Amino acid sequence: MSTKPRYWLILFNQRSWETFLRIGAGTAGFRARRWRTVQRFKAGDYLLCYLTGVSRWIGALTVTGAPYQDDTRLWPDAALPVRVAVKPVVLLTPETAVPITELRDQLSIFSPDSLHWTARLRQSPALWPDDDGEAVMETLLEAQVSPVVRELDLRKLRYQPRAFRNLQPATAANAAEPVNISSFREPSTHTEIQWLLLHLGSAMGLDVWVARNDRGRSYAGQRFADLPGMLTELPRQFDPASMTIVELIDVLWLQEQSIVAAFEIESTSSIYSGLLRMADLVALQPNLHIPLYLVAPDSRRQKVLSEVNRPTFRRLRPALASICRYIPFSGLRSRYQEVLPLLPHVNPSMLDTIAEPCDSV
Repeated sequence: MSTKPRYWLILFNQRSWETFLRIGAGTAGFRARRWRTVQRFKAGDYLLCYLTGVSRWIGALTVTGAPYQDDTRLWPDAALPVRVAVKPVVLLTPETAVPITELRDQLSIFSPDSLHWTARLRQSPALWPDDDGEAVMETLLEAQVSPVVRELDLRKLRYQPRAFRNLQPATAANAAEPVNISSFREPSTHTEIQWLLLHLGSAMGLDVWVARNDRGRSYAGQRFADLPGMLTELPRQFDPASMTIVELIDVLWLQEQSIVAAFEIESTSSIYSGLLRMADLVALQPNLHIPLYLVAPDSRRQKVLSEVNRPTFRRLRPALASICRYIPFSGLRSRYQEVLPLLPHVNPSMLDTIAEPCDSV
């Protein structure tokens, strides 16, 4: 069976998008009558975020768990009991969001024999054709790496059509933590690899950070939050908007309040989310001198290397491929077993033997 991700349209208005940024990524919620549709979501699928009022693409999320139902009221405007765990891939601002009309020549909704294009933007969620989804994703990736600021009509931005009220997804950080996240965990392989990296960092005497929306996870009966050196807050060296993205990196190793290694784990068919967060680090710190690692299955080595070397990421200064390295799952597992008896008498350079430069293709 194909594991190719699918693309789903979801709708935001200004209020729900601002809430999303304020409380962090974690959960997308939908009305009860959308349960049957949301049940079709699979881990690795993309949710394409459309900002109503100004008709712009403002972000993309990736599904990280199975849909579920929970009547706990997390959002002020509606119950939205149909939920799914998500993780950001792209986060833009209303000013840098991409007008849908800029994709007029690429999207099938603008074809002469289609219905009026706005008719395709009235349900949330709605499955989109692969070609349309890929075009939107490519545009969003480019916009995140090379943002273009556009004028906004504030009246349109604040407008909330009656048809869209309470239909848009809301998001809530799992860090708010009245919710038990065990019912929508990412695949166990992701949790295992996260644990290995966190345990290695902690045992070396480093401070460690796990993505904010993964803080409640555990592996083999051991809670991430109980590891020595596990931080509950990152050093405030970034502005709030940037911090929102950095806090979602899968694993960070820190020493004396400085990041000494950053890891993104890609266990599903999607690798965009990790690449975008790595790109954000480069954009935030152009003089970056810390190791960046993409940790992925051995079978996806070529995919990782080719994606890191996309023109979008090569235009960064420094180019992402020049400072990012790939670690295969098998290599990390083997190295973990080798150094375990030597801890804490090793340092982060012990990864050098298993990490492959991404600019070697």
